[in-house]
Amino acid sequence: MFESLKGRLERLLRDHSRPDPRARAALLREALLEAKVGIATMRSALAATELELAQERRQLTDAERRGRLAAEVSDSETVALAERYAVRHRERAAVLERKLVVQKDELLLAEREVGEMMTEYRAARPGTASQSIEAAWRDIEAAGGERPGSGLDDETTRAESERKLKDAVEAQLAFLKRKLGKE
Repeated sequence: MFESLKGRLERLLRDHSRPDPRARAALLREALLEAKVGIATMRSALAATELELAQERRQLTDAERRGRLAAEVSDSETVALAERYAVRHRERAAVLERKLVVQKDELLLAEREVGEMMTEYRAARPGTASQSIEAAWRDIEAAGGERPGSGLDDETTRAESERKLKDAVEAQLAFLKRKLGKE
């Protein structure tokens, strides 16, 4: 159940070429959400197996009781039939018990992996607004935009500053479209 998710997470963790911590955190968050859905699915499957095992045990008890009652009235045909069903239910219950143990172990493993992913996600998130702003400026610069100076020179007019900002925003938009393969 977790194989595709684990493969994608391993690729993400191997790919250290991402300079943008926001993108990495977003991918981790997506993987974490899928993992949580997977755990919920695993819990549902575990509950279904527990119900199936309880039902199988009830059927085993019924088959054994019927066999005893048939033996008391000397009905050998019913005794043989009850024994055959008791064997089937006993074998099925044994298989379900093993399945239940494996599912519990798998769930524990998945929960531990999600805990590790959560720790990784918390560490990967940009901690402050300034880190996020710096990452956004790096994206703009990577798209060909320029970071404006900290103050306006006497020569720089407000219109020129707005034009530069508009160009930077358009460059960032073009960069993101290329990155997402939409252009």
